[in-house]
Order: sequence, then structure tokens, then C-alpha cells
Amino acid sequence: MSVNEILAELETLSPDELKVIQDKLNLINEDFEETPEGRRSLREEPTFTLEEIRKEIPTWTMDTK
Repeated sequence: MSVNEILAELETLSPDELKVIQDKLNLINEDFEETPEGRRSLREEPTFTLEEIRKEIPTWTMDTK
């Protein structure tokens, strides 16, 4: 769905439906903070080294090499 299609769809929603969407977006925003570079997640996310990812790729693709 394009941005224009989303905007057109939003225009057809009732005030109550728009409020539900706004409330959900506000919950999403609580997980981020503004920084000079943009937005940053406040959640603790696991990080992986390139080597760790390379070791995992065969399990994702079911490649047993």
C-alpha cells in the first residue's frame, strides 16, 4: 500500500478509529528517543558479530555445508 493510499484511507475513518490508531502510534513512540541523527530504540536489542551471523546463516537456509 502506498503512502497516498494510506492517507486516502485515513480520510475515510471515524474519529474513534483515528483515535485508536493514534494511541497505538503513541505506544510505538515510547520505545524511541529523538537524537541528532534521528530516532533511536530504547529497547535492549541483542547484537551479533559478523562471524556469529555467518555461522547462523546455514541454519536459516537449511544448508549443512
